[in-house]
Formats: sequence, C-alpha cells, structure tokens
Amino acid sequence: MNVMEKIEQQQMKKDLPEFRTGDGVRVHVKIKEGDKERVQVFEGTVISLRRARNHSSFTVRKISFGQGVERIFPLHSPSIEKIEVSRLGHVRRAKLYYLRGLKGKAARIRAARTEQQV
Repeated sequence: MNVMEKIEQQQMKKDLPEFRTGDGVRVHVKIKEGDKERVQVFEGTVISLRRARNHSSFTVRKISFGQGVERIFPLHSPSIEKIEVSRLGHVRRAKLYYLRGLKGKAARIRAARTEQQV
C-alpha cells in the first residue's frame, strides 16, 4: 500500500449505514453561515450511487414546493454529519434517472419487504 492509499484510508468514514438505490434517506449536512455552523437535513430518495472507495458519492432527489431538487453528496465528506435510512425501496435499476420525468403518485417507489414482514 502506497502513501496515497494510506491517507485515503484514514479519511474514509467507518460508521456509514448500508443503503441502496431506491431507499429513502435523511442526510444531515453541516452548513456554515458566517462564523456559525448548523446542521440541515436533506430528505429524499437515492437515485444513484457511485462506488469508488473514498471518491464514492450518491445522489438524493426530493420534491420541494412542486420542484424537483437533486443533490450530490460525497460519501466520505466531513460536511456530512450522519445518514439515516428512513425507508427501504425495491427497484430493478442501478440508476433511477427516469424519476426525473415522473411526478405525483407515478414517482413512488415500491417498498421493500423486510424480514419482519415475511
């Protein structure tokens, strides 16, 4: 392992929950306003995951006042305080870009069966 890989290993987060495309997540992001820092929650559906060790990122989409909002988060970023998985979704695609063209009830994702429901 070279020096760069050792530095990257130190910067990676270890306490991340396991989530997949289609899951509903709440991302707690640190926002800096002047000299103050606060935490803002961005809640939506994961429409894509990019897995590349410490360069991994995920895209979350939500509808805010009738307008679609997408945000890309680096997975191991220090600005992300925590990630909560609010609901599990069952999808058959790796990228859910087709949700951009849907609205209302058509944009819903089927709930995944959990072990408790079986």
